[in-house]
Amino acid sequence: MTQEEKTKIEERIVDVLKTVYDPEIPVNIYDLGMIYKIDVKDDYTVDLDMTFTAPNCPAADFILEDVRTKVESVDGIKGATVNLVFEPAWEQSMMSLEARVELGFE
Repeated sequence: MTQEEKTKIEERIVDVLKTVYDPEIPVNIYDLGMIYKIDVKDDYTVDLDMTFTAPNCPAADFILEDVRTKVESVDGIKGATVNLVFEPAWEQSMMSLEARVELGFE
């Protein structure tokens, strides 16, 4: 896989991640800063590290499955592993400007 192919796949993954929402927050998980790593491998699998805004998120299972399903729906992707991590701890500064404006922090 060339770097250009990898970059295009990563862009498509970001696009689908922007369709995943925490049911309690009206901003997608990507703009919330909950995605820490997207690693597209040469075998067209993806390792993704993500977190939650709170460790005891009641929608955790739903969100994790939604992320995995949507990443695997990207054309060419053969599988995805979603790793739930809590280091570093999520904080509001990780949100995009758009997310901060939407939630009234700007």
